[in-house]
Amino acid sequence: MARFDVIIVGGGIAGSALAAALAGSSLQVAVIEASAMADESPAVSHELDDFDPRVSALTPASRSFLGQLGAWSLMAGIQVSPYRHMHVWDADGTGAIDFCAADMQQPCLGHIVENRVTVWALRQLLKQAPNVVMLDGRRVAELLPETPDHDTGEVLAYSLLLDDGSRLAAGLVVAADGAVSTIRGLAGFNTREWDYQHIATVTTVATELPHQQTAWQRFLPEGPLAFLPLASAGQNHCSIVWSAQTELAERIGAMDDGQFCDALGSAFEYRLGGIVRAAPRASYPLRQRHATRYFKPGIALVGDAAHTIHPLAGQGINLGLKDVEVLSQELLRAVAQGLEPGLASVLSRYQRRRIADNLGMMLVMDGFKRLFSQQGLGIRWLRNSGMSRLNRTPAVKRRIMRQAMGL
Repeated sequence: MARFDVIIVGGGIAGSALAAALAGSSLQVAVIEASAMADESPAVSHELDDFDPRVSALTPASRSFLGQLGAWSLMAGIQVSPYRHMHVWDADGTGAIDFCAADMQQPCLGHIVENRVTVWALRQLLKQAPNVVMLDGRRVAELLPETPDHDTGEVLAYSLLLDDGSRLAAGLVVAADGAVSTIRGLAGFNTREWDYQHIATVTTVATELPHQQTAWQRFLPEGPLAFLPLASAGQNHCSIVWSAQTELAERIGAMDDGQFCDALGSAFEYRLGGIVRAAPRASYPLRQRHATRYFKPGIALVGDAAHTIHPLAGQGINLGLKDVEVLSQELLRAVAQGLEPGLASVLSRYQRRRIADNLGMMLVMDGFKRLFSQQGLGIRWLRNSGMSRLNRTPAVKRRIMRQAMGL
């Protein structure tokens, strides 16, 4: 049985970033990823069908962390798309808010990056790390407790049985395996969750007019619609996230490409002209989920395994990267003090530093979703007048954006 100090289950952005943050330390780390990951550099192409439909809106704080790891320079060398403006408006009225990087004295508000680019860059770092082993194409079949504390009976370490029959053990298992986390379920973590009754449709589209390095979001009665600018020669490619109530989402899913482009252009008020073409679409249900605690001795949750929120502000992966940054700090602090990484005293510091921040953002996003779902005349008037008033209050706008950007 192979033994490690830390086993990270999930080799996506959060899991790979955690391994990269621990690279070069005295900790022996294994990363288990269910998919067979490609090592080839993502092809730089401006063809519509070549874009990854899964993108992230990375904040300056996330960019800074990725830069500290050494990943950002690799990502920027492939393809990242800065956005310098954000325009948000209400479909039911005249309320709108504009944000501009220049008002924040920043070069941009953030970057739209294909997930495959971020994962590839992080994996290049891991391939060079002598203390990190990557195990692709393998799934966890069982989580087995080991080394109970003789005084308390509490489990202090775990081993993992993989689907190929191999077995690994570690003092700390980190669940970075997404919203439907196998590790979270096997370890018996409780969650509070509810269904938004929304389905998100994602794809890449070509627009008649350039996106102007602007992130656009329209709040429709059925759910928000976002156009996120992608790097392309004519600046006319956008990644879209169309969140809609289930009935409408099912109608969208049944449309042919022409019908979809027409419906999308209409829903977006043709702000970028007509929708010229759309890549194949994908969809997934939206559900808010939060683990009641982020650790047990020997196990920690990060990213979507710990919390998922509505994508309307694109904050999910940024919260996950902050989890990773804080957990890595606490693990390296423990190493320096000669402590085992899976001790409750180590992991409780991670939870204490992250749980309030994550809950606060989840409450804000849920509040926005509920506010824009209300269609009463009085609520719509308050909503639109409030947006217009906020747009005329630069100091408050700057405070909101600093929080959203992680500054």
